Amino acid sequence: MRSASKKFLVDLLAAPGPSGYEGPVRAVWRAEVEKYAERVDVDVHGNAVGVYNSGGGPRIMFAGHMDELGFQVIYIDEKGYIYFDTVGGFDMQLVPGRKVRIHTAKGPILGVLGKKPIHLMQAGERGKVPAKHDLWIDIGAGDGAEAKKLVAIGDPVTYDANYEELRHGLAVSRGFDNKAGAWVVAEALRRVSRAKKKCRAAIYSVATVQEEVGLRGARTSTYGIDPLVGIAVDVTWAMDHPGVDKRQVGECALGDGPVITRGANVNPVVFDRLVQVAKQKKIPHQIQAEPGGTGTDANAMQLSRAGVATGLVSVPQRYMHTPVEIVALADLDNTAKLLAEFALAVEAKASFIP
Repeated sequence: MRSASKKFLVDLLAAPGPSGYEGPVRAVWRAEVEKYAERVDVDVHGNAVGVYNSGGGPRIMFAGHMDELGFQVIYIDEKGYIYFDTVGGFDMQLVPGRKVRIHTAKGPILGVLGKKPIHLMQAGERGKVPAKHDLWIDIGAGDGAEAKKLVAIGDPVTYDANYEELRHGLAVSRGFDNKAGAWVVAEALRRVSRAKKKCRAAIYSVATVQEEVGLRGARTSTYGIDPLVGIAVDVTWAMDHPGVDKRQVGECALGDGPVITRGANVNPVVFDRLVQVAKQKKIPHQIQAEPGGTGTDANAMQLSRAGVATGLVSVPQRYMHTPVEIVALADLDNTAKLLAEFALAVEAKASFIP
């Protein structure tokens, strides 16, 4: 991965962006994409749209959601302890004992997610998954009045987890789901804009909002763009760690390339073209079967207006919806390459009717 692209990725991951609060991520994404897009638009929903070759055809939309899991402040008690609700789907077993940042109007505030210590629990409590209302955020405030001067009801909260690299090209951070996808669609647009081959299609790369709470940004941005082809980029479960039964979930591994989904949510012509391009350009890739809806932006894109020829390309990831999501940097690069080569190969009058 080129150094400038890695810096862009790290900056995206550092920016806080729970669903509905994507502003800091959008600012990073927009500043980067404006370097090579014809223009970058932001709609009333908060989706950021990078456009290249708007006069071309057909219209192709790439979508990667930029929102991440998070928490939201809902109550501050008289002692200064802060109670929260979750934004998106959490495994509550993993929540206690983490450092967090509350993103206030005056700047981020460090806190910790507290719970009753195991020494004080009754035997029957120790094996239970904690309820949200039995956890709290401790910012070290002296009392409720002090806490309320610092934190407001509705402030978003994220894990205080940072980007680091492991071995063999693997990286770990919170928020790879799905700032990885937002990075890929931006990088694909950059590659198309720098390609020697002229792109016939009009490319709309979109960093969508609020995927984690109902695919909302994909629904509105697809309606507005009205593409013929739409490819969602998300993360998917890697099955290369202990405890996974591949007979039930299939096979997927970090480092083996982007995952191309096949199934009812995917237009068969788009699928065939993605596989063909991957083979022609020698891009490592994996195939994943999904018989129904995928629960990704592809679901909303497919059903927009009179229908969109939809594809889904995913980056393999371990430990999804945790503060330690792991991806292979090579998979990110190859996913962006696949999307760019797909766009460059589409003819002006290409048909995607099955």
